[in-house]
Amino acid sequence: MANQVFPTKGNLIATKKSLSLAVLGFDLMDRKRNILIREMMEQVDSVKKIRDDITKVYAEAYYALSEANMSLGLITDIVEEVPVDTGISVVYRSVMGVEIPKITYEQPSMELTYGLDRANSKLDYCYRCFTKVKELTILLAQVENSVYRLANAIMKTQKRANALKNIVIPNFQTTVKFISESLEEKEREEFSRQKVIKSTKDRKARSI
Repeated sequence: MANQVFPTKGNLIATKKSLSLAVLGFDLMDRKRNILIREMMEQVDSVKKIRDDITKVYAEAYYALSEANMSLGLITDIVEEVPVDTGISVVYRSVMGVEIPKITYEQPSMELTYGLDRANSKLDYCYRCFTKVKELTILLAQVENSVYRLANAIMKTQKRANALKNIVIPNFQTTVKFISESLEEKEREEFSRQKVIKSTKDRKARSI
């Protein structure tokens, strides 16, 4: 990079300015990365807890389903009468430019939509269990998607920070050094030339 820049004071000023911007950019990238990592770690803690909870709830729900099937026979036709839940909506919040999903779930009232003549308490219990499953699944989807987005952003931010730290900033520093040394060498040459000219003039003045 230094070999491509002509050593002038103008280029030195411009390169120093670019170097300052690159250093500032690295500091911002580093700060952004740290904030995203902190946010992701909070989400990861939530993921672990939700997964532990959902494992228990799923086990309970499937056991309840098997109990309902044994007492009523296959309940596929009854399940199909349960309406599709449309109470889910998604909004986003920004964390250092990363869009993090926030799922809002308006849970419908627990109204049984199947006929009581074809059901029993085991089916009702199964219905309640899978309602819990649905709620936890929504929450898990929100948190896992957030972790994925944050991890992806952290990786990109790390790459940019590394490029600034290991490539861009060293190149600018090398260029600044090259131009500074070239200008200093020119100043020394000019100083020496001026001394020679002065000495020559002085000799001529003394000989007159």
